[in-house]
Amino acid sequence: MASNDPTDTGGLFIGRRPGTAPIRYRPRPVPAGPARQNADKGLAALLLSIEATMCVSVWGPQPIGWLWVGSHVKYWTGSITVGIVAAFSGMLLTLFVTLAIAKRVDHAWKLVRRAAGFHQERGALERIFVISLIIVGTAFAFWFFVIAGPGPELAPRQ
Repeated sequence: MASNDPTDTGGLFIGRRPGTAPIRYRPRPVPAGPARQNADKGLAALLLSIEATMCVSVWGPQPIGWLWVGSHVKYWTGSITVGIVAAFSGMLLTLFVTLAIAKRVDHAWKLVRRAAGFHQERGALERIFVISLIIVGTAFAFWFFVIAGPGPELAPRQ
């Protein structure tokens, strides 16, 4: 009897789509030695920090930089529409490029972790992206409500 389990059929009830077979990892390689494993652990930590820096840059420095560029485009052209289009198209472009590079760094991180002797099947990009969103979102909320604050608009003085 045919299995209707989506993990067996790739989400279809009639058979598996091409290229959707479960991933089978090669057996764990023979560890090279403690010096090589420590070097691989250090390289994995470096790649993870690069990945985290890239994810945090998506939420702060990149948009601020593109807003600065958009303000200059508005000044040069005299059109606010052209400035806004330049800023937001630049933000989208750098967001996609940054995430594409981060995905490649994440893949390299998985390979280096496996070389260091860890059983690494999943990357860390999704978790880093969400954690960076939470950290930057919390910092922005603190800045908005406490430092810059809506002030008297929420609680009138009279």
